Amino acid sequence: MSEYNDLDMKKWKEYEEINTDSLWIIKKRDNTGTHSGDYHGNFVPQIPRQLMLRYTKKGDYILDPFLGSGTTLIEANRMGRNGIGIELQKEVLENTKNKLILEKDDNTKMFIKVGDSENVNINKILQKCKIEKVQFVIFHPPYWDIIKFSEDKRDLSNSKTLEIFLEKMSKIIDNTCKYLEKDRYCAVVIGDKYQNGEIIPIGFKVMNLFLEKNFKMKAIIVKNFEETKGKFNQKAIWRYRALANDFYIFKHEYIMVFKKIK
Repeated sequence: MSEYNDLDMKKWKEYEEINTDSLWIIKKRDNTGTHSGDYHGNFVPQIPRQLMLRYTKKGDYILDPFLGSGTTLIEANRMGRNGIGIELQKEVLENTKNKLILEKDDNTKMFIKVGDSENVNINKILQKCKIEKVQFVIFHPPYWDIIKFSEDKRDLSNSKTLEIFLEKMSKIIDNTCKYLEKDRYCAVVIGDKYQNGEIIPIGFKVMNLFLEKNFKMKAIIVKNFEETKGKFNQKAIWRYRALANDFYIFKHEYIMVFKKIK
């Protein structure tokens, strides 16, 4: 058995569910149980599931600094992992709390808190959990200002410039990953933006934040996505815009995996 997952490599041929390719084509999101696609900006449950299969073990603690609709913690619970979630918006947290109650397994622990992941006291949360470190952190932040999630000035989606967004994101990484166990993993799910006639490579800008903090890069996965809420029933007009304005329509986002080595 590995130090960071439950895989028995003597049975490696049996793990057909686990994707080891760097291109993930997910045709349909998992909407079982309390999973729902209603929340703006949530991601498909298959992403945290795949990541936790590879990088976590049963009983590990998973930290989600952008809890949102609770996708990661729902999957963690189903997989026998414990979860800690931080959410900026109180009303969003209340809705997610109800989902987690419905999904709750008596063998797992879930701790959720309203707060700004840039400065929330995570140590206090860990003390309640009676642990010192977490074993995996998964980040699914706003893709800068593509979707506005709230009126809160602390919200990353309200960052007036890319530089402010990256500065805040850097502080969030610092405040969360200092509680990540050494030699364990974290992942960020992020996409890019098209603005003023050019691509803003948000994904690679965020990637550089981790590299500057001496994380080891383990994977860059490209995951497809189809019609978003913002582009619902607008395929024709987006195709016209692309042809008329020399750009390509985004059909992908990144899943970047890092290992903490210090």
